[in-house]
Amino acid sequence: MAKGSWTSGLPAWLKTSGQADAVVQQELGNWEADARILGKRMQTMTRILHALTLREVMTRFGRENLGFVWLVLEPLILTSLVMIGWTIMYGSSKHGVTIVQLVLTGYSMLTLWRHLVMRFMHCFRHNAGLLFHRNVRPMDTILARFFLETFGTLISFFVSYTVLYILDLIPPIHDVYLLLCAWFLLAGFGFAVALSVSALAELWEPSEKFIQPLMYITIPLTGAFFMVSWMPSDYHYALLLSPMINTVEMFRAGLIGPSAQTYYHPEYVLIVNVFLTAFALLLMRKAQTHIRIE
Repeated sequence: MAKGSWTSGLPAWLKTSGQADAVVQQELGNWEADARILGKRMQTMTRILHALTLREVMTRFGRENLGFVWLVLEPLILTSLVMIGWTIMYGSSKHGVTIVQLVLTGYSMLTLWRHLVMRFMHCFRHNAGLLFHRNVRPMDTILARFFLETFGTLISFFVSYTVLYILDLIPPIHDVYLLLCAWFLLAGFGFAVALSVSALAELWEPSEKFIQPLMYITIPLTGAFFMVSWMPSDYHYALLLSPMINTVEMFRAGLIGPSAQTYYHPEYVLIVNVFLTAFALLLMRKAQTHIRIE
């Protein structure tokens, strides 16, 4: 066998160590360049989202008076009023769950759901003027509003909880990680629905007339003011087809713990979120061609 014939089947860059080192160095250089480009793009996206979120706060609440604080105070005040009303009507507890726990968990999740869907209406159209900026995309305006509503309402929940805990009206949180997982699962579901609604509003203007009535119809499907364990077992399967009921039950499990019987399937909600988000992104891609700059 001729010398070196065993290397004939190898790639050329493996035949000598010098060539191999050169190729490795070149590949490393390419990876570093790609990493730098990705890092710059992420920094640009972060700055854009930060700026758009601040703009959203200023536009909605103004620069003076309470400003962003009102984003937290509004759900807090409404939750407190509902809590007082339910306590007067039903007493301090219902089916072994205190009214404070029931209303705080249910109304906080309902507020997140309602704000995400309703605030996204015509989000593309109202922010179309920002698309003159080269780095701003329609999705950036959606994400800025999503972060504002999701984290603003979450802060409102923790402020409410802290006040109630100090007043000794509610026990410590049983599992904060379970509670947060439920919150962000509902936020993901709300984002997908809101994105679909925004796209439909651009594609077919009369659709916005149906959104408000549909939001009222979905209130029983949120599970905000009841628990699955209170219902006959024959209805449990049908109720748990609603992703919102799953997340509210999961949220209550995180706050209350095993003292209240809860039913939820996070993997089901995650699968629904993935498919619904994919559908919403397809709608959004089509809706982008219908955006009118005012």
